[in-house]
Amino acid sequence: MQEKVLAFLNKYHVTEEDCLVVGVSGGPDSLTLLAILKELSKKIPYSLVCAHVNHNVRKVSAKEKIFVEDWCKKHDIVFESMTIEKYGDDNFHNEARNLRYQFFESLVHKYHASYLVTAHHGDDLMETILMRIVRGSTLKGYSGFSEYVDMGDYAILRPFISFTKEEITKYAVKNKIPYVIDKSNFKSKYTRNRYRKEVLPFLRKEDPLVHEKFLKFSRLLGEYNDFIDRETKKALSKVYQDNVLSISKYEELEPLLKTEVIHSILEQVYQDDLMLINDRHVSLIKELIASRKSNAFIYLPNEVKVVKSYDEVRLIVETGEVASYEIELIDYAFLPNGKHLELVNECEENDNNICRLDSSEISLPLYVRTRKHGDKMELLGTKGHRKIKNIMIDKKIPMDERELWPVVIDSKGVIVWLPGLKKSKFNKTKQSKCDIIIKYY
Repeated sequence: MQEKVLAFLNKYHVTEEDCLVVGVSGGPDSLTLLAILKELSKKIPYSLVCAHVNHNVRKVSAKEKIFVEDWCKKHDIVFESMTIEKYGDDNFHNEARNLRYQFFESLVHKYHASYLVTAHHGDDLMETILMRIVRGSTLKGYSGFSEYVDMGDYAILRPFISFTKEEITKYAVKNKIPYVIDKSNFKSKYTRNRYRKEVLPFLRKEDPLVHEKFLKFSRLLGEYNDFIDRETKKALSKVYQDNVLSISKYEELEPLLKTEVIHSILEQVYQDDLMLINDRHVSLIKELIASRKSNAFIYLPNEVKVVKSYDEVRLIVETGEVASYEIELIDYAFLPNGKHLELVNECEENDNNICRLDSSEISLPLYVRTRKHGDKMELLGTKGHRKIKNIMIDKKIPMDERELWPVVIDSKGVIVWLPGLKKSKFNKTKQSKCDIIIKYY
């Protein structure tokens, strides 16, 4: 194994000037990796940093941290650790992975490391591919994970990708490398464990070297994905700008690129939480786009709202912080939609972003608020009232923007202006008497 790992390091040009941050849990895979890298540092004198995460869900976790730390002290390896004190969502494995890699990356930057090295092996690759085939994923997802990942200012290396769990464990026993056993790895309530215990043994009976076939499959899909990824980026730049998908331009794409564009947008929105998304969610977005409704929406995991509005589709992460508002308009107001209302002394413009009022015709003070069900206003130059909802539909205002669109009222609740869209009967011309001028920008 040592010789293969050395060849792997040479393949990716690891030199004596490099620092390697190694993710170590204390199990046979990661301890064997750390031991081999320590031994090979005699040939390539790079520096090593052991990164250990205490997931804080088992009673023995604290003891495992001490075990790894003591091993590092004995072998003169820098040891760094963190303890996850609290988990926020229901997907424990997903959140633990995110926190773990955030910690690893912080150490990469702290030590100016060139590489993050993990002990993912051939069995892990098989499990990942099989799980994603069953769950549904992208072409990239179906390929599992790579032995080398360019992260920009550093790279992730996985030297054990061509080895099986059994090979690694036998090496550890033969070379008297101590390790701990995480008993949760044997619990069938976890999906990955069921694949490990039930599916992989069956495949090995069919072919003892099946892990090599999976590695070849992974690399082949990776090559195809690289090509499609380049084409997807070209398509994405044409149909998706400023976080808005143009439906008319999207419909011009080839079917395969349509799917890949949606996956690419979801990757941007979900980033490290992409495991929450599957083929069903992609299908829902496609159905929304194809719907005859001009305005519609669906919800995805993590409070992501996909909103269709005429020829546009937006993905919005809902925070729930601003559902409605009402603000007294004195001199200036910064609005939740990112716009401003300001009382000015004079203004030459006369479009819908300017409102001129005579205080004798309205009841002060003025307020700005979100629209309410049944809101109506009497438009300038017309008789009768018109619903605010219908005005917004006529102006093709996206549904997500309607909820925060400002409505200016007087103290009696009469709508005197719909900023940026329509003026009411109370609006005055530049030549008429007025003592209030409001600018919307």
